[in-house]
Amino acid sequence: MASDPRPSNALRAKLRLIRCVVMDVDGVLTDGRIILDARGEELKFFDAHDGHGIVRAQGEGIRCAIISGRSSPAVRKRAKELGIRDLFLGVGDKEHALRKLFARYSLSTAEVCCIGDDEPDLPMLAAAGLSAAPSSAVASVRLAVDLVTRAAGGRGAVRELLDLIHGAQARRPR
Repeated sequence: MASDPRPSNALRAKLRLIRCVVMDVDGVLTDGRIILDARGEELKFFDAHDGHGIVRAQGEGIRCAIISGRSSPAVRKRAKELGIRDLFLGVGDKEHALRKLFARYSLSTAEVCCIGDDEPDLPMLAAAGLSAAPSSAVASVRLAVDLVTRAAGGRGAVRELLDLIHGAQARRPR
């Protein structure tokens, strides 16, 4: 299902409940390329629009977290810049890390949205109340999620998702 500027009533209802957005990194916050410099240092390209959306969402009370199978100093630095405190790197079992977040913040399944792009993300996506994938995700993930963004990973997919959450919750009485 591609994202629509006017989500269905069922999707809007799910978006209204979200209190936490959990993101994979490679293929979601980045375009999925792994770039090594001459010294073997890993470089990552992050989208500034995603960053603004994350900062805005957190300012509105939406907790943002990262769960990634890889560990990277670049991701640690970017997370710190964005104020993301819940960072799980080098994780083999992403669903287990997600369940730690549920417990840590007393979150119900319906209050958590996960966005991922590849097969290792599937258990985490299935455990979330709302699952999403960038348009560049592998086919098995695009078919398994509630929402596929128009934007690709590393090209505003996270911002698009956060904008949908923002739009759905802006109309909610506070």
